Amino acid sequence: MSRLSVGGRRVALDVWLILQATASATAAWLVARYVFDHPAPYFAPITAMVALTANLGERGLHAIRLLQGVLLGLLVGQLVLAVLGEGPGTMALAVFVSLATARALRSAQVVVVQAAVSSILVVALGDQANGVQRLVDALTGAGIALVFSQLLFPAEPLALLRRAETAALNAIADGLTTLADAIDQDDDRLARRAVGELREVLDHLLELRRVGRTNTRVTRRVLTWRAKVVVREKENAEHLDLLGAGCLMLARLVASADSDTRGRIQEPVRDLTAVIASLADGLDDRDTRQRAADRSLELATRITVEAAGPADADLAFLAYSLRTVATDVITFAGVDLADALEAIRTGALDRRVPPAEMPPGRLHRWAGRLVGRSRRLWGGARRSSSRSGTSKGRS
Repeated sequence: MSRLSVGGRRVALDVWLILQATASATAAWLVARYVFDHPAPYFAPITAMVALTANLGERGLHAIRLLQGVLLGLLVGQLVLAVLGEGPGTMALAVFVSLATARALRSAQVVVVQAAVSSILVVALGDQANGVQRLVDALTGAGIALVFSQLLFPAEPLALLRRAETAALNAIADGLTTLADAIDQDDDRLARRAVGELREVLDHLLELRRVGRTNTRVTRRVLTWRAKVVVREKENAEHLDLLGAGCLMLARLVASADSDTRGRIQEPVRDLTAVIASLADGLDDRDTRQRAADRSLELATRITVEAAGPADADLAFLAYSLRTVATDVITFAGVDLADALEAIRTGALDRRVPPAEMPPGRLHRWAGRLVGRSRRLWGGARRSSSRSGTSKGRS
């Protein structure tokens, strides 16, 4: 049921983003057609749609890059066309110069592509008026995309992080589920499959790092208290790298261990899987994080006691790996690493998990911005009225 709910939220998000892209493309077409009187405004909706289908947190930047590429391509195409006129060499030179210039400026890939496309259209159509119209369309589409991405539906940094964290945690839990099945069935093939699944978690961790870099830019435009919350959550998210690496090492050790040694850690692996899956379903809930930390501590303590029996090198390595994963779970839940290590040594967790901040909904953000603007306007009016009354009293 939890996987279905996660899938449902993903589908709902995709539909919402598709609706935004559709609305922005339609608005761009209407503005270009009826405000700027362009009879065939194909590029305005294309620009808006392409910008709004970029990754969340990068849509505004994508719109700016699209506009940069169009401007560069139009400039190069017009210059080459003016110097050489129409001819077979004009197209080749325009494409080469636009690509080379974009590369020399170390532009993003979308800038490079748009520069080449714009120069091709200018030379192919051979009409300077068309180049100007394409520029107007590009400005219209990029402007509409910025309105949608920065004013109407701005990215929420905390929600972006939580979404990437959830995807990574679900991938880790799936890999551990396969690992537990391999232990239960004493199946070497399943054990190798678990290693492969946990290795693929690296892709989710790369996405998490990308979101973290994006949030570094986004948090510059949010309130100070919100930026602090995002920075704290980003620090917690960085522990997922260690958690993913620890689970991969655990799977590799299980794959190389004998049947008897595997069987002795079957229950702890199942417990870890359940803890990580619960975290994926309740990142916004402090109680869920606290229970995950407490259960991980109990698990690590139990593993320490059980491993204190007869000397067994393979079991000792597995026990150490399990304790490392449990420590990473406690740290990711919100406990400082030093406190988590101390809790593992003493068997008691003195530090509590701090409350989790909830990403505000869109209506909440709109209401907050409206209240903030109203307060600024009201405060400005009151100050103006006060100054006016003071000047009248003096006169």
